[in-house]
Amino acid sequence: MKIGVLTGGGDCPGLNAVIRAIVRKGIGVYGHHFVGFRDGWRGPLENDTCVLDIQAVRGILPRGGTILGSSRTNPYNIAGGSDRIKANLAELGVDALIAIGGEDTLGVASRLYDDAGVPVVGVPKTIDNDLAATDYTFGFDTAVNIAMEAIDRLHTTAESHHRVLIVEVMGRHAGWIALHSGMAGGANVILIPERPFDIDKVCAFVESRFATHYAPIIVVAEGATPLAGTMVVKEGELDSFGHVRLQGISGLLEAEIRARTGHESRATVLGHVQRGGTPTAFDRWLATRFGLHAIDAVHDGDFGVMTALRGTRIELVPLRDAVVELKTVPEELYAEAEVFFG
Repeated sequence: MKIGVLTGGGDCPGLNAVIRAIVRKGIGVYGHHFVGFRDGWRGPLENDTCVLDIQAVRGILPRGGTILGSSRTNPYNIAGGSDRIKANLAELGVDALIAIGGEDTLGVASRLYDDAGVPVVGVPKTIDNDLAATDYTFGFDTAVNIAMEAIDRLHTTAESHHRVLIVEVMGRHAGWIALHSGMAGGANVILIPERPFDIDKVCAFVESRFATHYAPIIVVAEGATPLAGTMVVKEGELDSFGHVRLQGISGLLEAEIRARTGHESRATVLGHVQRGGTPTAFDRWLATRFGLHAIDAVHDGDFGVMTALRGTRIELVPLRDAVVELKTVPEELYAEAEVFFG
């Protein structure tokens, strides 16, 4: 078989480990051939390909990012996009496609399989860990460890200057990074998109922390929002998948806390630092296993599915089930973190 591989959406540590596992097993065990599509869905849309063989994947296991490049191209926002992809795959003689990505990339893969009959297998990737049907996605563990290390470092400067330090981490719709890194890093307040926050309570936690002669650390997910009517939040533009470009909740919190409490406040936005650099051992292990099982699915002709981690087992789940809704932080897990607020 000739198999296409693409990586879409935001990059994250572990993508290269997946590509390596797919190619190594696909060629070494099954004798398949591969073609890489550059920059997510733009590659099959524009027939932009690259060589993907054993030599191409040597030495990439510890590298962050993706050797194939990525983008947030949405073929369903382009007239005739799905038909162009199907025609280009046929022209290249591609028998199947492996799409590695998050909710948007895999949402496109699901539609291509259901509506256009494109034989596709998905691999879940997102540092947000918000894809349903899988316990964990690779990239998440690396992002949490990067955020935790930053929080650890900020504790000392917060204490030295008696400041409120606000750490903004990624998480548009789900607060998994904020929850895990905040608990691991000993944050005094954790704010997540699933629970609109009360700015008065946040300020009360700040005052409580200073009353014990310690400086507070607040960890906030980028998608966290205040209770309606309590703070003014600006709306941003929409991207090609209809997501609002977020406007920096940590900066708003910085100004609001300073105005309400009189304490000096500083915001640190970790941003793309969380997505870059070498993957942790767990992410390399998980990404490699996802890649091995993805090529098995293609070889067996099992399409329209996604690899998923269930406990310690890798299972195949229908793509449509994996992207129908996001996995968000349940109330009971957030309640565990609240024990340490203030």
